[in-house]
Amino acid sequence: MLAIDEAQYLAEQEMGAVIGAIHRTTQLDLPVLLVATGLPQLRGLAVGARTYTERLFTFPDIDVLSSDDARAALMMPAAEQGVEFSGEAAEAIVEASRGYPYFIQEWGHHAWNAAPATPITLDDVRATTATVMARLDRDFFRVRFDRLTPKERQYLRAMASLGPGPHRSGDIASALGVRVTSVAPRRSQLIAKGMVFSPAHGDTAFTVPLFDEFLKRAMPELEPA
Repeated sequence: MLAIDEAQYLAEQEMGAVIGAIHRTTQLDLPVLLVATGLPQLRGLAVGARTYTERLFTFPDIDVLSSDDARAALMMPAAEQGVEFSGEAAEAIVEASRGYPYFIQEWGHHAWNAAPATPITLDDVRATTATVMARLDRDFFRVRFDRLTPKERQYLRAMASLGPGPHRSGDIASALGVRVTSVAPRRSQLIAKGMVFSPAHGDTAFTVPLFDEFLKRAMPELEPA
């Protein structure tokens, strides 16, 4: 099995070479399997690299966890260690994390360390929220933010001013006070960097939850385009 993570960063030539190689192994009936993961634009990139890609692969969507799955991801490993989360504590973490697996890990980690005893309570979760957000700001969101140009930051801050999203391209341009066509290249650059994706034609959404809230903290004011 050949496993490739963050496959959306493969260049078109590299993507085409991988797909072509797997196609050939299939023709030769060789026991080779490709599992590639990436952001939602991966499907379009793969199909663009080789016209037969959609017939060779399946493209299951893996989104944020449902509420039930998020609770299970938090509570089941703890239960194996003899530790429980109260119902209120678990619900607070599920809601705060928006079901994003890494955020669930962070909240669970800090609540675990802060709690004096089992069960971990809502007060324990609330006491660690500031610590969790500071850690995510520093180690998760800031890393992405620092990769952006000033113009790209303006575009994302305009998105954030509209809420979590997804948002229409025209609404983002209006928030910036410019025409859609003038910021289309910025949108394309942000998609290429993995900051946003297009869930439907003309829509733009953040690739990770809570990034809109971070942008408001990092850029309190929306700067003019």
